[in-house]
Amino acid sequence: MELILLEKVENLGKIGDVVEVKSGFGRNYLVPKGKAQPATPENMKLLEGRRAELEAAEAGELKVAQARAEKISALGIITIQTKVGEEGKLFGSLGNIDIADAVVAAGGELERSEVRLPEGPLRIAGEHDVDLHLHTDVNVVLKLSVVDEGGND
Repeated sequence: MELILLEKVENLGKIGDVVEVKSGFGRNYLVPKGKAQPATPENMKLLEGRRAELEAAEAGELKVAQARAEKISALGIITIQTKVGEEGKLFGSLGNIDIADAVVAAGGELERSEVRLPEGPLRIAGEHDVDLHLHTDVNVVLKLSVVDEGGND
């Protein structure tokens, strides 16, 4: 399926690129989210007229994401208190929802979909570096400290 990208998509292309994707990815994700449209001659002409508008919108989103990244970096180390067993293992685990809630409680702005945990939820107390993906071009590392509710590490 050939599509024209209406915004920058990670690992795919930038505004105005004509890309070949699997039909399911295009039909179920790119087109409904407004990230792409079918590559027809009419749509190509319409895109050229809207290109400046789309690029300005993309630049605005990038500035907002960079400001959010600075604000999150300024928060320093985020501490989450939870029940911890004798060997430092958590009772349960901390996922992206818990991390996003902790950042919001500390005064930052973060959606749970922006938290990246490639190795799965956190299951051990201590210091962790968590990757946050705020925008296609904006990634930030969050310092997270998981401690026992009783104050013990």
